[in-house]
Amino acid sequence: MASKPTRTAPFAAFEWMIAWRYLRARRAEGGVSVMTWISLIGITLAVFALIATLSVRSGFRAEFVDTILGANAHVTVYTMGEVQENGQIDRTIANYTEMAAEVAKVPGVTRVAPLVRQQVMANRRQSNAGVEVFGIASDDLMTIPGIQPSERSFGDIGRFEEGIAIGSGVAQSLGVDVGDTIKLISPNGVKTAFGTSPRVNGYEVVYVFSAGRYDIDKTRVYLPIAEAQSFFNREGVADELEVMVEDPESVDAMARALMQAAGDRAQVWTWRDASGSFLSALDIEDRVMFVILSVLVLIAAMNIVSGLIMLVKNKGRDIGILRTMGLSEGSVLRVFFICGAFTGIIGTAAGVVLGVLFAIYVDQIFAFVNYLSGGNAWDASIRGIYFLPAKLQLGDVLSAVGLSLGLSFVVTIFPARRAARMNPVEALRYE
Repeated sequence: MASKPTRTAPFAAFEWMIAWRYLRARRAEGGVSVMTWISLIGITLAVFALIATLSVRSGFRAEFVDTILGANAHVTVYTMGEVQENGQIDRTIANYTEMAAEVAKVPGVTRVAPLVRQQVMANRRQSNAGVEVFGIASDDLMTIPGIQPSERSFGDIGRFEEGIAIGSGVAQSLGVDVGDTIKLISPNGVKTAFGTSPRVNGYEVVYVFSAGRYDIDKTRVYLPIAEAQSFFNREGVADELEVMVEDPESVDAMARALMQAAGDRAQVWTWRDASGSFLSALDIEDRVMFVILSVLVLIAAMNIVSGLIMLVKNKGRDIGILRTMGLSEGSVLRVFFICGAFTGIIGTAAGVVLGVLFAIYVDQIFAFVNYLSGGNAWDASIRGIYFLPAKLQLGDVLSAVGLSLGLSFVVTIFPARRAARMNPVEALRYE
């Protein structure tokens, strides 16, 4: 009477030994080492592409938000305005000092700065540029993170009261440097008996900043608030209040408190209102890219199926012998599952290493690519920022690892079950 096969613990040592022999077998011995390598490389590249894309996506969003919050107001407070006798709407804030003091009392507010804000033409010899002038107090200017002295700025911000601070893009458009003089031309200037004539004033460039955003550096200049009030006929008033808060991500929850502190006719405009549509587009793009790259991982994982099917076909005689020796269906299934899963694990690990290295050394990699392309690999005027950012996040790495391993394990089950259910009599009939 034939004895029943002895039940063994799952993933016993002999199952790992058989799987390892199959994985490293040469083609002449019925192995499929070439297909194993193809599967391994496919999984590695797919996981690398997924992690690299997710890290760049996270870095781009973080850099975009940081540059917004670094040079722009978290919340802008302005008034609804009053209709004057001539039919124009006056939106200026007469009591801006008192309003700023009340807004500063709101919990979570770190700074409130009155601003005079207008658009004018900047001129230097034959060069002209449209710029947006921000009239601000010197102490308030020095607290703006994106404007503070850095390796990309030059000049003396301490001399701000003596001249004008301009963005690096404005300086490049006008061809000026620190110490040069530029002219600001406002169409709404001096009021005379014959009407309003343009006002032209010259200012020495004392500081050139780079906020990290191309659109800001290309258009923004700062004037002392007293000079801006005189230049734009805003004596004793401000156009708006620039409010900075401790937690910009929760700024929407503070909107009502800020409006109440600013008064009945006050309105607020948050940084999310200004950039919300772009951030929403980024979120949608993130989901689409993850789905597309997930398909690439699936395609790479399907190579494991091809390799295992070939391995099962070539090892039919071995399977028959092992089954007649008492190996259970479960053991055969686990042997071939180990073969496929091992390929997925090694490929995933290699892909994670490459993806992490890419995120860490993205600056050096980008510099090399930029050198090969002649310096045209990144156009800041289109992308808004000056470099390719990458931010490695644990969640992104874990999602890539989980997706890769999950697909590798799932697709491995089907050819492994086929091997386990192979009839040993049929497998040995023609041997």
